[in-house]
Amino acid sequence: MQILEQQKVPAPPNTPAAESTGWRGQFNLLRWFSFGSFFIIAAVALGLGYISTRFVVEESIARDSMLTAQFVQAIGDAEIRHASITPNRTMGEMLDPRQDNAYPDVNPGARAASRNEFLDHVGHLPDMLLATVYALDRTVVWSTNPELIGVRIEDDEELDESFAMKEAVSTSYHEIDEERPEQRLLREPEYLFIENYIPMFNADKTKVIAMVEVYKEPVDLVARIQRGFKSIWVATVLGGAVIYLGLFWIVQRAAKLLESQQKQLIANETFVALGEMSSAVAHSLRNPLANIRSSAELAQEIASQSSQKNIGDIISQVDRMSRWVRELLVSLRPMTDEYETVDLVLAIDDTLSAFDALINRSNVDVRFTPNACPPVVSQQVLLTQILNSLFANALEAMPKGGLLSIEIESPQAGHVRMTLSDTGKGMTKQQQQMVFKPFFTTKQGGLGVGLALVKRIMERFEGSVELTSQEQQGTRVSLNFKVATGGEYGAEHSAGRG
Repeated sequence: MQILEQQKVPAPPNTPAAESTGWRGQFNLLRWFSFGSFFIIAAVALGLGYISTRFVVEESIARDSMLTAQFVQAIGDAEIRHASITPNRTMGEMLDPRQDNAYPDVNPGARAASRNEFLDHVGHLPDMLLATVYALDRTVVWSTNPELIGVRIEDDEELDESFAMKEAVSTSYHEIDEERPEQRLLREPEYLFIENYIPMFNADKTKVIAMVEVYKEPVDLVARIQRGFKSIWVATVLGGAVIYLGLFWIVQRAAKLLESQQKQLIANETFVALGEMSSAVAHSLRNPLANIRSSAELAQEIASQSSQKNIGDIISQVDRMSRWVRELLVSLRPMTDEYETVDLVLAIDDTLSAFDALINRSNVDVRFTPNACPPVVSQQVLLTQILNSLFANALEAMPKGGLLSIEIESPQAGHVRMTLSDTGKGMTKQQQQMVFKPFFTTKQGGLGVGLALVKRIMERFEGSVELTSQEQQGTRVSLNFKVATGGEYGAEHSAGRG
């Protein structure tokens, strides 16, 4: 099928089409969304992951420290009762050996026994790195590291705050600070250690009179925290990826839809503008063409034999110009929403009959075996226009004769495919890419709206058109129709025929 040489109709700089094209070139929605959403989602995911891991660590360690403090304080209360010391006294009052004579109501032997039992239990706590007992003046009165006993700790903000807070426990986790003299651990921790300040109160719970400091490395807790880290970050990464891919898929579809609508808008604007122009052209050409043809027919009746061919050429060219104007008007006419049930085989037979003379003159063989075919969704007038355009292109592509094949098949339920093949000159790959663009033509004086109109009509009726071609081997065009059902299109069919 001969396709016509490209005739571009540029849009003026200030038209909506030109503005739309410029906008698309300046702003790529998908690209900007890809980068923007990636960084935003990554930042949010990292923030949430960091907050979640910090929360898990702090809550886990706080819970472990609270249990440690409750255990230590419960040991103190138990040892006071076990030593039969008056309930008005607490273990906090028993911890400083320098104050053994300050409580005459407590038996010195019971006082020492309860203190030693308490300190022995503290020294054997699980995961212990170092245990230290501070008196009210910040002097170490007992420690699992004997080198610390008797050392007075000064300028320790955490210790001072713990004496002042009067809370059940103060905890923190960190690495060893060599500048802090109290952090003389008996062994090096593998990962991190937890420092617990456990206050020991007087009898009425109004004053902290001693402080138990426990350094421990909770191996099991650290392992659980690390597993929690992995779970949180895996969930964060997967969640962020799912959100990103989901949004990317939505925006990608939206971008494609916008691009399609933009192209359709540009095409519609072009058709509207050309439609207004074509109306004026049609009115200006119809009457002169009719007069020329009438005058040529009259002249043909009295002309000599030698002039008959020239006059016939005039009439032929006038008819060609008239068809050109009609094709232009039909291609730009707004399409209605009315559907008809059309007999595809009958439409092909009618078109072959109309082109019978041209087929014979072109020395073209036609292969078409009518088979049973269900009615298709279309409009009779527009389907005739489609077939006329395709047959005309096929015959023009075979000026020295060839083979024109027409096949009808049902590739899937509810659809019918008509394939038109010729053995003409074919097209290049570049021409195939441009073939359905409006005003693309390779024929001298052609308009370039034939195949664009075919595509537009087929899509209007929920069908499609496909074209394949090879140079010097021919072209193959497939029209995919939707099968009409009586219940769905009966009303439209009646309205169309009425």
